[in-house]
Amino acid sequence: MAGPAFRAAAVRVRVPATSANLGPGFDALGLALGLYDDVVVRVADSGLHIDIAGEGSATLPRDEKHLLVRSLRTAFDILGGQPRGLEIVCANRIPHGRGLGSSSAAICAGIVAARAVTIGGESRLDDTALLELATEIEGHPDNVAACLLGGFTLSWMEAGAARAIRMEPSDSIVPVVFVPGKPVLTETARGLLPRTVPHVDAATNAGRAALLVEALTRRPELLLPATEDRLHQEYRAPAMPESAALVERLRADGIPAVISGAGPTVMALADADSADKVEALAGADWAANRLSLDLRGASVLPLAPSGDM
Repeated sequence: MAGPAFRAAAVRVRVPATSANLGPGFDALGLALGLYDDVVVRVADSGLHIDIAGEGSATLPRDEKHLLVRSLRTAFDILGGQPRGLEIVCANRIPHGRGLGSSSAAICAGIVAARAVTIGGESRLDDTALLELATEIEGHPDNVAACLLGGFTLSWMEAGAARAIRMEPSDSIVPVVFVPGKPVLTETARGLLPRTVPHVDAATNAGRAALLVEALTRRPELLLPATEDRLHQEYRAPAMPESAALVERLRADGIPAVISGAGPTVMALADADSADKVEALAGADWAANRLSLDLRGASVLPLAPSGDM
């Protein structure tokens, strides 16, 4: 089979932050948030050049080790071959190591950009294959599903392949995220989880996860009981005691609050009337951000004017 042909023009991809688990929906539920990374990719004559602004600009590698580049390369292999060179510009706004899906955003940006810059890419790598590839790179589908599809997603593995459905979250929900100054590695947070849990806790989580689907889509007044978790948050608390304490304090005030992903960010699911009050509750040690819900997921956008991504 002949190798792929590439577009001469650059492509711009926007990917949202995501919050996985949402309390009881461990490794299954995800929500796309209105906080974005933008990536511009252009096929060049040779070499690899990467510019990074914003989050991670002082620490991220500017070579083949960058997760975005590794994701681009993996997708190009599936699409038929590598381009001669790449020029990449990243405008990062999603905090790293905070449980807001920064790695999933990089993965999804890379594979979507590779498809977009390849002529006929959508016929070689359709949306189902995108999800499967993103999951293969990330290791689990909850964040990448929400990042690719937007909205509120339920994902699972079936016969070794990732599957997901997208649901429309209630437009009355206003996410408020509380981002601490220090990260927690996902590997650290996962390492604290026990191999088994009591049957009663598993049964409780199953019921709460089912209730959460109803609460997030149609009955947000049920979000407080629907976000109760017994599978992971308590076990991870030693790695993020301040986050656990904030969740407990918010929930005691009747505010549906959870650890976002593997933490340590805390997310509250407020509404328009309470969001400002909720945003003011965290204190000086947290960066509180009132966000919108993202309903589009990963998108190929027109190129912005120079310097404006």
